[in-house]
Amino acid sequence: MTAQRGRDLLLKVDVESSGQFTTIAGLRSHSIGLNAAMVDVTNADSAQRWRELLGGAGVRSASIRGAGIFRDESSDERVRACFFGDLIRDWQVIIPDFGILQGPFQITALDYAGQHDGELTFEIALESAGVLSFSAA
Repeated sequence: MTAQRGRDLLLKVDVESSGQFTTIAGLRSHSIGLNAAMVDVTNADSAQRWRELLGGAGVRSASIRGAGIFRDESSDERVRACFFGDLIRDWQVIIPDFGILQGPFQITALDYAGQHDGELTFEIALESAGVLSFSAA
């Protein structure tokens, strides 16, 4: 796999729960974390006291953090509506030459910043709220 342009990573949301995704922003910086909690079932009978894990029993979660510039006023309004309404919506993260991560997320943080001689920027944090899917590119 060759190097990829970070600017091609896109964040999309289905605000109306209609199956139609709208691009919110191209992210300037971002991170995606996929987690799977383990369930330790080690006991006094474990071979030589080595830890044992119970496969398939842990809780899975995903976190997305990003920073960038909103595409337009409408995109900013959509994100604010989701945040202030505590809404869980389907989101897509388009990862160039890799695939699409999609599923329900809730916005857990939304920060705005700007300097007097520059553009308004935002930072967003999303936490998974259900089953996610991944479609390879």
